Amino acid sequence: MLFVHGFPGGWRDWRRQMAAVAAAGYRAIALDTRGYGDTSKPEDPALYTILYHVGDLVGILGNLKIERATLVGHDFGASVAWNAAMMRPDLFDAVFGVAVPPALPTDGPFILEALKKAGKEDVFYMFQHIKLEADKQWADAATTYPGALYWMSGLPEASEGWTPMDPSKTMQRPSPIGVPPFADRGDAEIMIANFQRDGFHGPLNIYRGMQPYFDQAKAFAGKKIEQPAFFVFGTSDGMIKMRALKKEDVSALAPNLTGFLPIEGIGHWPQLEASEIVSNALVDFLRETH
Repeated sequence: MLFVHGFPGGWRDWRRQMAAVAAAGYRAIALDTRGYGDTSKPEDPALYTILYHVGDLVGILGNLKIERATLVGHDFGASVAWNAAMMRPDLFDAVFGVAVPPALPTDGPFILEALKKAGKEDVFYMFQHIKLEADKQWADAATTYPGALYWMSGLPEASEGWTPMDPSKTMQRPSPIGVPPFADRGDAEIMIANFQRDGFHGPLNIYRGMQPYFDQAKAFAGKKIEQPAFFVFGTSDGMIKMRALKKEDVSALAPNLTGFLPIEGIGHWPQLEASEIVSNALVDFLRETH
């Protein structure tokens, strides 16, 4: 099992699921993706497209002499995992996505292009994260990291939680309770220290590499994820609520979708907020597909 985290995260996001799959007899491997932790942190946003992230996963398998692996991804890690499964079915035999459904290259406009044409450039959160000033807006990690955990979770009142289309409800607002109780405080302190040491330029670069990836990846237009797939998400996730996601939306791109699990009252961090449910679903998925 190869676990891929999202923004703002790290390999520690997966410790509970890693323990569960290891106890079930599987090998669990997690990484800090480029820009995070002790991994390399190129300055150039062009080096953060999904193509480079997929290459990193391929390199890990080669370095560890592993022939095939199942991918588990959350948030941007899910985007990387879905696309890696699509590109390299010879290496990745199944994919378990958390919070972010598949978005694969098409001949049409990517979501950022469509939103820009619709006049949403000043409201959709990704446009703010693409700007270089976002590095400074996130810089106070002792505030912004717990804020992202809290405001994107299922804990806030629905009217106050993070929403991708309201700049007044950003994910990095100060948390009223500090590190939320669903997160491991020791892990959170390590993450905060890493961000304080290295900043957010690298982590934010994946937003800056999104449009370039979809511009570069037109050759993959029309390809689907043919391997067994599973998708789990929280119904209180601001992004999911914006999209009103249905099972058919995922199976259109992953026709061998064997599981679609909405978790009521949970936000953007199912692997932390509902760790036992996610771990059990993951182990069941592995047993069904291996």
